[in-house]
Amino acid sequence: MRLEQLCHDEQRIIFSELFNALDPRDAVAFSSASSELWALTLELRKQLKGENEAAAALCLKVRLRSCKELREAEEVRWANKGLTAADMEVLGSLGLVLPALKSLIFFERSGSSAGRDGVRRLVDGLSAGALPASSTLAFLNMYVGDAGASSIAAALGRGAMPRLKGLVLNNARITDAGLAALTPVLQQRHEKLEVLLLNHNPLGDEGLAVLLGGVLTKLIVLDLKKTQVTDAGCAILAAALDSGKLPALENYFLDGVPASDAAKAAVNQALAKSRARATPRAAARFEAQSQMTRDIPL
Repeated sequence: MRLEQLCHDEQRIIFSELFNALDPRDAVAFSSASSELWALTLELRKQLKGENEAAAALCLKVRLRSCKELREAEEVRWANKGLTAADMEVLGSLGLVLPALKSLIFFERSGSSAGRDGVRRLVDGLSAGALPASSTLAFLNMYVGDAGASSIAAALGRGAMPRLKGLVLNNARITDAGLAALTPVLQQRHEKLEVLLLNHNPLGDEGLAVLLGGVLTKLIVLDLKKTQVTDAGCAILAAALDSGKLPALENYFLDGVPASDAAKAAVNQALAKSRARATPRAAARFEAQSQMTRDIPL
């Protein structure tokens, strides 16, 4: 079919399919096919130009040489880059044009310049199918909060990051309510989730009870260091291990929680029994865990 035989709506759809803020060349070339199409896509080209400029500014800020480098990146590991909430929103808007990206890891040594809304604005921009290859999402010492946890759940629920295996939310200000908001989508993905790190968050027994209300088939490591888990939470964890709800679990961390040594010992015993019941795949699972947590501060 010749271009002039397409209606205006069909031409806009084609332009939208070519819309790529990291590489606008194809969209612009398509617009140049005819004077009519050039006029028809004027506003869309203005939008594309603005988004391309924002993406280029973000790349410059994180010391990437070009948008092409971000487009082809398999890993984003940005520590102390001074990212603002607006920067995070720009990255979220690029989710559909980052097909190679496998890991997103953000780390701040002190207060994050992204503020209370940065993480939420990033994940709110992740549409269905965004970040199709990404298996790890990590925010360390960045404010997520319960609202951010709900936004992460919503993004996963609408089909973003379909291959997610590791979720790291360390020192992210998440309470029981935030963990409860995350739980339904984590349980829906129970055959994928391998690593869940939640240390230094003000969550405790109530959130843990919700999380372990269902089966987490592939979970290998669960980090609850410096949370508010008490003896009751340890009993919940031990019961989940005894009942087979965590069949793949190899490691858990309860350092610095209010629970007693006796309660932690009971969890250790339950884990030992669970491992004894497992098929001889522990070495493979441990290797998967090691890869997932590589260079992520625990």
